[in-house]
Amino acid sequence: MTIRGETTAINVNVKPEAQVRPANTVPRHFRDLLALEDFERHARKRLPNMIYQYVKGGVETGRGLAAAHEAYQQYVFVPRMFRDVSGRDQRVNLLGHDWAHPFGVAPLGGASFVSYRADLMLAKAARAMNVPMILSASSLIPLEEVIAANPDAWFQAYLAGDQPRIDRLVDRVEHAGYKTLVVTGDTPMLGNREHNTRSGFSMPIKITPKVMWQSAMSPRWLLGTVAQTFLRHGAPHFENTDAERGPPMMSSKVRNTNARDKLSWKHVEAIRKKWKGNLVIKGLMSPDDAFIARDLGADAVILSNHGGRQLDHTVPPLHTLAEIAAAKGNMKVIIDSGIRRGTDVMKAMALGADFVFLGRPFLYGAVIGAQAGVEHAMHILRDEIDRDLALIGVTRPEQLNAALLRRAPFFARED
Repeated sequence: MTIRGETTAINVNVKPEAQVRPANTVPRHFRDLLALEDFERHARKRLPNMIYQYVKGGVETGRGLAAAHEAYQQYVFVPRMFRDVSGRDQRVNLLGHDWAHPFGVAPLGGASFVSYRADLMLAKAARAMNVPMILSASSLIPLEEVIAANPDAWFQAYLAGDQPRIDRLVDRVEHAGYKTLVVTGDTPMLGNREHNTRSGFSMPIKITPKVMWQSAMSPRWLLGTVAQTFLRHGAPHFENTDAERGPPMMSSKVRNTNARDKLSWKHVEAIRKKWKGNLVIKGLMSPDDAFIARDLGADAVILSNHGGRQLDHTVPPLHTLAEIAAAKGNMKVIIDSGIRRGTDVMKAMALGADFVFLGRPFLYGAVIGAQAGVEHAMHILRDEIDRDLALIGVTRPEQLNAALLRRAPFFARED
């Protein structure tokens, strides 16, 4: 990249994924979106409060949600100088695929009720950017449609402790062509999401005066998401919770979540024997659990507190990352929860993460601008990472290590 006066000229010899877009090429309605935090502020204006709170909220006091973010503030960089940092390259090989950037899209349940066909928008944006996207089992679009839009998508399952049910779903996922199966372990039951009760959100959604008023006051969501979904595709269903199609989202029948509290490591072991693709275990925070997954043959684990949406006051995944990464063996260690900046990505990778995932900011991008909005959020994170690599003094993510970090003085522990 070369600078000529006030304009930026793109050097054709630079890899496309490393190029930072000139400001005048950013669509006008995206120009106030300078950081991932900005997406939430803009998306909030377009959503009913109940839907916004459903996406934003954690559980109970919200400390699990806040602590995951605060963990990243507890580290500062010790950058190195006078190093040739030209030729920066963000590419990362993960589970046999060369991804253009070290981040991906976390599973987002109910995304297509937040923004029209959001699961497809997220999948298409991820494919365009060559980053992984994980489809949630609580999605409203059949998993077969999503992988048709993005053959490299992953599928995340919420499983009951019922092996025949598990086997049928695994067969469906395999038949659809997915190569990576993500099994989530932190949902033996749903967390206490008090914010949903306060805002009027429920599952199934009940058409109360509060819900009707909020919907009427958010016409872009009501007409652009709800009405378009019903007119073009009929009532949205939970399509992928089991091998069979689930109930309509707005019916009195609730999706089948029974027997999730019976799910155990013996089921994971059986899945590993049956599933020939990549197996990822998600929702772990304890090193002991990560090492059980490793010993059972998991290809990767995702350290996650479910974005603060399950058990409150959980340990931030970042705080157990280094211990797990130090004994991971051939298993990959991925992390989500609390990541909002390129510097957060760098800190996680310096502490041993092989990859990171983000959820809410990309969903807010879909609310604001469909696929283009998601891609804009990805461009921002990509550009921050490129800049941060140079300023830290490295050219590739795998060159990051703990020597480039210190605990922030105001968070330092007393001896």
